[in-house]
Amino acid sequence: MAYIYLKLLHLVAVVIFLGNIFTGLFWMHIAVKTKDLKIISHSMKGIIRSDKLFTLPSIFLIIIGGFAAAIHAKMPVLGTGWIFWSLVLFSVSGIAFGWKVAPLQKKVYLLASNPNPSVDFDWPTFNKAYTAWEIWGLVALLTPIGAFVMMILKVPSSGL
Repeated sequence: MAYIYLKLLHLVAVVIFLGNIFTGLFWMHIAVKTKDLKIISHSMKGIIRSDKLFTLPSIFLIIIGGFAAAIHAKMPVLGTGWIFWSLVLFSVSGIAFGWKVAPLQKKVYLLASNPNPSVDFDWPTFNKAYTAWEIWGLVALLTPIGAFVMMILKVPSSGL
């Protein structure tokens, strides 16, 4: 019985994690289309805050729920392909987020929130940072989606 609750915890955390990434990319895309720096900086500030409130806690719950469920079910983490490779993809997502996405979020926010009123806004610099954020954000989204698919379909069956 404990296994099913651990699995539920794991899946609820996955839904929150993926949903927050999806919505962040979606709302920022809409904000940038407005070309309104107040909307853009407000949206990015919200995304940064939602990462602290939803993404980071869900990461811990994904790990705790997933490992606890695997241990309870006596599944070898490194010997079960869909668990092992999902962990690899989840780790790639975390590396992409920590190494690229989070710093780019701060950069985009600062660019949009601190324009020098005496000079025209530097849209090329902003667009370069924003495009890089979108690309790395997609990496941080697509890799856990791959892990999600592997977990649901339970493929591949063998690990290393």
